[in-house]
Amino acid sequence: MADEKGTADKPSYEQARDELADVVKRLEAGGLTLEESLGLWERGERLAAICEEWLEGARARLAAALERPGNGDTAAPF
Repeated sequence: MADEKGTADKPSYEQARDELADVVKRLEAGGLTLEESLGLWERGERLAAICEEWLEGARARLAAALERPGNGDTAAPF
């Protein structure tokens, strides 16, 4: 069952990244109809947004971990 953000249906970062790379290759190869190209471009936009969500979540988790007490001055920046 999906939560409010629909994460049950959201692919992993790696899945979205790999599919996005495939979409880009197909668009660059050409030979598609305008309708096919538009559909792929729209899918690519959705996949890029999914990747960005995952990356923003990872940044937030790293920032929270670095802010925890006990990290001191030895924490390396990301």
